[in-house]
Amino acid sequence: MHAVTVSAPGGPEVMSWSSVADPPAPGPGEVTLDVVATAVNRADLLQRQGLYPPPPGDSAIIGLECSGRVAAVGPEVSGFEIGAEVCALLGGGGYASRVNVPAGQLLPIPAGVDLVEAAGLPEVAATVYSTVFGIADLHDREVFCVHGGASGIGTFAIQAVRALRPEAVIATTAGTPAKLARVRELGADVAVSYRDADFVEVIRKATDGHGADVILDNMGAAYLPRNVSLLAVGGRLVVIGLQGGVKGELNLGALLNKRAVVHAASLRARPPAEKFKIVAGVRAEFWPAVERGAIRPVIDQVLPITEVAAAHRHVAGLGHVGKVILTIPR
Repeated sequence: MHAVTVSAPGGPEVMSWSSVADPPAPGPGEVTLDVVATAVNRADLLQRQGLYPPPPGDSAIIGLECSGRVAAVGPEVSGFEIGAEVCALLGGGGYASRVNVPAGQLLPIPAGVDLVEAAGLPEVAATVYSTVFGIADLHDREVFCVHGGASGIGTFAIQAVRALRPEAVIATTAGTPAKLARVRELGADVAVSYRDADFVEVIRKATDGHGADVILDNMGAAYLPRNVSLLAVGGRLVVIGLQGGVKGELNLGALLNKRAVVHAASLRARPPAEKFKIVAGVRAEFWPAVERGAIRPVIDQVLPITEVAAAHRHVAGLGHVGKVILTIPR
């Protein structure tokens, strides 16, 4: 098969589309997919730089999600036949022409979504389901804030909350007028330019001083004090990214006064049983909304895998809205 290989940790130029050994035959509970497309996640950029190695036992090839067709089925697998079109949450291996996947991490392609678009759904859907609707347990009529609203996770989170918690107030941050306009189109009630305004002040004013009940944060340390300030009484801050650093000052007194909670959450290293439960929840709760058109994949670009370096540069430059997809030649 072919896969993106990394010659040494470094910039986008260290990646190349190369011939590699085929994966082994699928084991118990596994299937082999012929990959049609994969998607670029910020974690991929970190792995390329040697900063985010895969969990033990997962493929060392970059790629946390893909879409494709079932090529082989291992023992103890039911519900997925050879030739079935699916998308998958991966611990690694998406930037390749073939990959083995636990059957519990497969999802059928939702009606109305094509096979290439579907490559950009599993990681964002599983992340949003496990954090906003799982850890944080967002209720209707609460205030939800997502930072980086034009990102893959942000665009999905806005739509998912609007679809499943229709009376929630949705606030988000973004960096350009075009991105602010796009997140409003997707369902955000409040869109704040993080370059030009204080998001705490703007969101507090828009919510009559209430603040945010749930915050989904990709920045980490840089936003920690302001996120805690923005939290409402009983608020839940879920940190899923560290683009703004790993060490910040936490005002425990503010948390005590608000009876608030700070969670740090990652998806990739969770044990299989937890991933299976999350994927089942995505299928049961999100897929009907996708199929009725309330949630749609937001795709910025579709590029061939041979242009993976350009895709990584584009994502690193923060110019994208939604997901960047890479197609696999057959």
